Amino acid sequence: MAEYHDKEWGRPLFSDGKLFEALVLDCFQPGLSWAVILSKRENFRKAFDDFQAEKMAKYGKGKTKVLLKDSGIVRNRLKIEAAIENAKAFLETRKEHKTFAKYFWGFVGEKPIQNSWKGMGSIPKKTRLSETISFDMKKRGFRFVGPTTIYAYMQGVGMVNDHIAACFRHKEVRIQ
Repeated sequence: MAEYHDKEWGRPLFSDGKLFEALVLDCFQPGLSWAVILSKRENFRKAFDDFQAEKMAKYGKGKTKVLLKDSGIVRNRLKIEAAIENAKAFLETRKEHKTFAKYFWGFVGEKPIQNSWKGMGSIPKKTRLSETISFDMKKRGFRFVGPTTIYAYMQGVGMVNDHIAACFRHKEVRIQ
């Protein structure tokens, strides 16, 4: 977890591929610790064709059955089916907005929100913005994208800088 925090978490991502990977993983997290998801990330990559949305969107019942037997990933039928539906919604959203990044980052004018929390207890689980994004994504057909999941996603991909102010990463991930 320390390596993930120190090298990845909160770094602004604008690559559609990386944004989709993070979304898939975040949608598998509810009810589990992030450490569990991270420990299975390489297995998820293999099982989900390196998170290529174009391939995932074409998965059928046969592939779902294979995924449900894969002990290297979280074998939850609803989350697996959501990942497939999210690939379809991702591609449609990308088509409409040219890139998924333009859609997603458009909620904040393509500039990360810079918070300055004093301690971990100050960081919210969701915000009005995560509720707005969640609502919009659900309208587009995304699943497992509730406001708490979306806020975690926003944090992970750097849309919000929620490193506490005293953390060395707080300044490092700032975009001026």
